[in-house]
Amino acid sequence: MPIDEDVTGEELDQDVKQELKSLPKTLAEDVARNLVMVARLLDEDPERAYAYAKVALRLASRVPSVREAAGFAAYGVEKYAEALAEFRAARRMTGLQHLWPVMADCERGLGRPEKALAMAGEPEVRQLDKAGQVEMRLVAAGARRDMGQADAAVVTLQSPELASTSVQPWTARLRYAYADALLEVGREEEAREWFAKALEADQSGLTDASDRLAELDGVEFIDALDEGAEDIENVQEADETEESGESEESGGRAAE
Repeated sequence: MPIDEDVTGEELDQDVKQELKSLPKTLAEDVARNLVMVARLLDEDPERAYAYAKVALRLASRVPSVREAAGFAAYGVEKYAEALAEFRAARRMTGLQHLWPVMADCERGLGRPEKALAMAGEPEVRQLDKAGQVEMRLVAAGARRDMGQADAAVVTLQSPELASTSVQPWTARLRYAYADALLEVGREEEAREWFAKALEADQSGLTDASDRLAELDGVEFIDALDEGAEDIENVQEADETEESGESEESGGRAAE
């Protein structure tokens, strides 16, 4: 597959480049460039990212970072069984637990929320950093909702991290999830408050908290490119023209 001309492979994190040193130099460079393409396309074009990940996997399946990248690429196109297999492989190779929350979310994607919830109580969770523990809490709450336990999902999200006023990379998503869970159980006023707090923390536009707030406030946005909006604009212009004509006619009669 074609690689963007500006991609060199040097864009990768140092840890990943260190892993690739186990490969012959030319092969390592090819794998590195494909991994950069995966990272570049993962959000905007997950299907292409998945294709590049498959190339990297074919070239270097024994490199943990390649297995992890393949897992995230498969996760991005909702191939949850494949993603889970790749994450498990990467975890076996490294002995690290940072993939535990996304592995649990794959279980949710496979229709096994009970398994995801069980994973939230495993000892591996204690080995996660703060961001990982918050992610695990989000997955557990989602599993509760999958199981029809909406009130339990609200309780699951209540934590010191949610109550904290400091803004961390995960703050907006945690507040948003809490607001959404509150809304599901009918606590609309509280939900609005937490959507507002999520928006306040969301400097990167990770959530659609502003849209959810507008929806709760009964505000409707008209897409300027929408045909319906164009029809409305044409009617308004016609009305203005008609009013202008009537005004001129009235002025003419007055002059007579």
